[in-house]
Amino acid sequence: MIVSSWICLGLPLAAALAITLAGNRITRRGAGYLATTACAGAFAAAVVTFFLLWDRQPADRSQASTLWSWLTAGDLHFGLRILVDPLSVFMMLVVAGVGSLIVWYSVGYMDGDDEERRYFAYMALFVFSMLLLVQGGNLLILLAGWGLVGLSSYLLIGFWHQRASAIAAAKKAFIMNALGDATMALALFLLIQQTGTLDFEAFSSSTSGVAPQLASNHWAINLIALGLLGGAVAKSAQLPLHTWLPDAMEGPTPVSALIHAATMVTAGVYLIVRTHAIFELAPKVQDLAAGLGAATLVLAGLIALVQTDIKRVIAYSTMSQIGYMFLGVGLGAYANGMFHLMTHAFFKALLFMAAGIVIHALAGEQDIRKMGGLRRLMPWTWAAFLIGGLALVGVPPFAGFFSKDSILAAALHHGWYGDILWFAGLGGAFLTGLYTFRLIFVVFGGEQSDYVREHPPHHHGDRVARWSLFVPVGILAILATIGGWIQFANVWTPVTDWLRPVAEPLAEATGWQEAASSGLAVALGLMGAGLAWSYYGSRHEAIPTWPRLRALLEHKFYFDELYDALFYRPAVVTARLLYALVEGPLVGGTIAGVAGVFRGLGRESSRLQTGLVRVYALAVAASLAALAIVFVAVR
Repeated sequence: MIVSSWICLGLPLAAALAITLAGNRITRRGAGYLATTACAGAFAAAVVTFFLLWDRQPADRSQASTLWSWLTAGDLHFGLRILVDPLSVFMMLVVAGVGSLIVWYSVGYMDGDDEERRYFAYMALFVFSMLLLVQGGNLLILLAGWGLVGLSSYLLIGFWHQRASAIAAAKKAFIMNALGDATMALALFLLIQQTGTLDFEAFSSSTSGVAPQLASNHWAINLIALGLLGGAVAKSAQLPLHTWLPDAMEGPTPVSALIHAATMVTAGVYLIVRTHAIFELAPKVQDLAAGLGAATLVLAGLIALVQTDIKRVIAYSTMSQIGYMFLGVGLGAYANGMFHLMTHAFFKALLFMAAGIVIHALAGEQDIRKMGGLRRLMPWTWAAFLIGGLALVGVPPFAGFFSKDSILAAALHHGWYGDILWFAGLGGAFLTGLYTFRLIFVVFGGEQSDYVREHPPHHHGDRVARWSLFVPVGILAILATIGGWIQFANVWTPVTDWLRPVAEPLAEATGWQEAASSGLAVALGLMGAGLAWSYYGSRHEAIPTWPRLRALLEHKFYFDELYDALFYRPAVVTARLLYALVEGPLVGGTIAGVAGVFRGLGRESSRLQTGLVRVYALAVAASLAALAIVFVAVR
């Protein structure tokens, strides 16, 4: 079991190193196949680990392994340690499984790009980083994976570095995630100061281990929980650290699928579940996590209504769905949040990859206003996109219905605060139906646009490239259709039972709460789809809104402008003042002065170089005379 877990972790890293070291000695397509094979091998190793763990009793499904002592500081010893338990194996399956499909899809999507080798090295590094994050046996190893995921995302978002917008988006993602990394690191420092350990086994329960020691210090446990929440919010693009995620669409479409579906943005959800014992000791912070999720799912749904970039619409839907996950795990419905994480990986990767086929076929065009009538021209892509859309909205029997509605039902079990979040979740369901089917009707419905007629869909590349595009999409379409049947309400609950030894839910919904939530969520989602049909089904007319409201949504509630005014502009003004008052006159002036002195000395000494032998002979004689006088005087 441990060996297969190490293999799962090591294969993507080995592929990244091999591609990097091979350089031009490996073909571009060979690099793609190597990365795909490594990620598929990691998934196979995760499956082996799952079955080995399945054979054990629930109480014995946890095992740690330390490869070597990685860091020592006084009495603290941190090893390169992984933890194999139901939660880590669950994430290994999702990350490696969906990640391998996305990397395989990339073989066709990136076919012909001059930098394919670099791309696939980055992709393999990204998968390794995420696996390190979810397999880490302590918070320090998790933080290392956390940082590597941020680095990998920076490299991939800015992959097309000749585009200024891509570089700006990469820097924005890196800086905003670094802010969350800083709060998380501070939380770990405080955790060490209070408990002397970062091992997950010590925080496995809120009633055992070091938890009672933390519980007696309210200010410390709240600060630790807030620091961890800051890292989770930044990585998962929740309010108020969410603005980097839509800009991350500047990267290649498979990168968007990898970041938004199964890996980076789900890391915050995983962190809360993994450290749930700490959050349970700080219930106000846990409620804050749920509230931020609810606010994000509504805000992102509203912004998605006016987006015109096909990838940005899907990006805002990611923010919204991660908001549902935060709502669930913030209320203690850990298995429900993780179940939605899994189904979301299926249908969100499907939507991005289907959108990538559309973009690929239309010569890179992403503006949905230039699309239309693609259903008849791209029937298989339309079918895949429709399946992903129905799963996203939560229409039965597709995957999203089973996972999202269970989160809403759990909210009803949380008192008045849960009721507020429940209403927010229902509002998000209506918005999801509206923006999802707006996208479907505008892109695939109606008559062909002028752009489509002038640029009929086509696909560059050979048969192998086309197969690598469509086969992974087909597999994800199947998973988005039937993947939710693995768990249904209180009837059969294998996901909850699997995760229960690691994250016991604080409360579970009753039958009537499940039924009420499911019925209302489906009805509201279909109402949103119906409203989208009435405006976009054939006429492609915008839903009427007040001008100020539309401006508010188009400017994304002015968060970017606010941050620009609060942080960027003051930083620029401060930098210019420091340059004018300190760096320019003191640092720069000092350097310039020293350089001027030596330049003058050099200029004056050059005058002595006349080229006349008699002058040089006189100088030698004078020097010898001076030396003789000095030696006589000293004696």
